[in-house]
Amino acid sequence: MMQQKQSQNQLFDRSLIKARLEEKQNQPVDFISTLIVEDLHIRLAAISRDFKNAAIIGSDAKSFPAKSSSATSPINFSHFSTLAKTTKSPLLELDNLILPEKNYDLIISLLDLQVINNVPKFLNQILAHLKPDGLMMMAFIGNETLTELRQSWLKADEQILGGINARVAPFIDVKSAGNLLQDSGFALPVADIDHHIVRYADALSLMKELKLLGANNPLVNKPDRFVTKNHLALACKYYEENFSDADKRVRATLDIIWMSGWKPDASQQKPLKPGSAKISLAKALSSKI
Repeated sequence: MMQQKQSQNQLFDRSLIKARLEEKQNQPVDFISTLIVEDLHIRLAAISRDFKNAAIIGSDAKSFPAKSSSATSPINFSHFSTLAKTTKSPLLELDNLILPEKNYDLIISLLDLQVINNVPKFLNQILAHLKPDGLMMMAFIGNETLTELRQSWLKADEQILGGINARVAPFIDVKSAGNLLQDSGFALPVADIDHHIVRYADALSLMKELKLLGANNPLVNKPDRFVTKNHLALACKYYEENFSDADKRVRATLDIIWMSGWKPDASQQKPLKPGSAKISLAKALSSKI
């Protein structure tokens, strides 16, 4: 087995992620960020609520919109970056999140959760900056993303190295996301997945795009040895033999998980206690027969 760098508490090499994000500040906004921002506007437009004090935070604030709108009024955002330095957005410390105020009625986090080492702490910190009945919304990469690439590298590692290495970051699944929200004290938690299939000319084209996005292996415990041409060729071969369509283009899964929750407040709707119904289910059903 290959020796790897050890870190007791750190899963992601955020200094590496930060450097990658800052390298591409002058490049066009990537398609994943564009997709998420478009979806954000749609989701906010369905909410019948005025948001007067809204913040939007994320690893790279370059793609953030200046404004949006709910179903009832416009929304103006304050921007904060949690990793990449930008000219317009203050930089926050991801492991010790401190925003300028603690009375936001809306906080949005975009593409933060998949690079955070302590997710419960991060959620608690966001909750602390919301006013009662304030809303939190998050978008992040889901656990089935790049499953084809992960499987292909596992097969290549087994054949070349006789073992496996972590080459694709682990992501949170939607059930865990909902549980994390509830455990962190958010009321009315909701989590759902937007599932996408992205197609490429070949496996190498996918890997090159991941590198351009700064999304290639961000883990602390990365293999120490460089990948050889034979190793890379084997991973590509397995990918193309198992995840290609009839036109020979390869598929790549992209899952984006959205979750939302409200800071508890006495005014919020609460579920009825068991046994508190005014009419029994049996009686209700019998009246329909």
